[in-house]
Amino acid sequence: MRFIALLLLIIFAETALAQAYPSKPIRLVVPFAPGGSSSLVARVMSAEMEKGLGKPFVIENKPGGGGNIAMQEVARADPDGYTLIIGHVGSLAMNPYMYAKLPYDVDRDFAPISLLAIVPAIFVVHADVPAKDLRDFVALAKARPGQINYGSAGNGSAGHLAMEYLKQVTGMDLQHVPYKGTGPNITDLIAGRTQASSAGTPPLLPHVKAGKLRVIAVGTSKRLQSIPEVPTVAEQGYPGFETSQWYGLNAPAGTPEPVIRRLAEEAAKAAKSALVLERFKPDDAEPVGSTPAEYAAFIKKEQERWSKVVRAANIKAD
Repeated sequence: MRFIALLLLIIFAETALAQAYPSKPIRLVVPFAPGGSSSLVARVMSAEMEKGLGKPFVIENKPGGGGNIAMQEVARADPDGYTLIIGHVGSLAMNPYMYAKLPYDVDRDFAPISLLAIVPAIFVVHADVPAKDLRDFVALAKARPGQINYGSAGNGSAGHLAMEYLKQVTGMDLQHVPYKGTGPNITDLIAGRTQASSAGTPPLLPHVKAGKLRVIAVGTSKRLQSIPEVPTVAEQGYPGFETSQWYGLNAPAGTPEPVIRRLAEEAAKAAKSALVLERFKPDDAEPVGSTPAEYAAFIKKEQERWSKVVRAANIKAD
């Protein structure tokens, strides 16, 4: 009887906690500068989640260190559900294998809440590159080993790893030119100082439409609505290949399970809303809204994928 009474008490306490949360605004940290896909996902999803939670999100952009500065701060925050962070493929699945030492442990110090959105990565070349698709580009690169340069937003960036992943599966020999951000990378690509790159659709598609760049492949598992004529990497002879920018919601480890579940439920509702679908459509972003367990499994799968790429390319970010 005592055990049953204790169990009922625990259930009652958890239910009361979930019903009482939140009682004040929630701080949502974005580990990158304003204006990118991470900010879009944070703003749009949190605006919808507020409707069900009844309290506002206060979004704070905290860039620097490849996301490590913000991750360290949130890892040390009180695990009460009032400080959350936008998890990212770089922070959770790439950085742990590129940095010799991180001030946090992605598996131990954070609790996964929900996978919020997947933003597709595309592979592009300068308009003067004589390759209409990935097959042509691979043939060209193999005919000119080491002579084709690709740019990225920086050493260890998602675009850098996406191109290295492509090199590994295709056997191409390309030279990496790292820049300090997406802007300078695209500027030199448009000018023809580099010949190829990979990034999300938002910064690249305007230049594709202007005829300055050409999309040779899509990194996701299926074609995009905005460029349905462009086949995926997998369709062009490399089955299983997949790369994308993804964003999730994470809390400091130790955050109460009822709070985690409440946030995940609201994220799932937000992902299905008409407003989110409408706001994400121009960027070909896919809202997800998973359970904590599904998000945890997704992170693990991505860690397995990117750890192999990092080690094979011997990429060091520090």
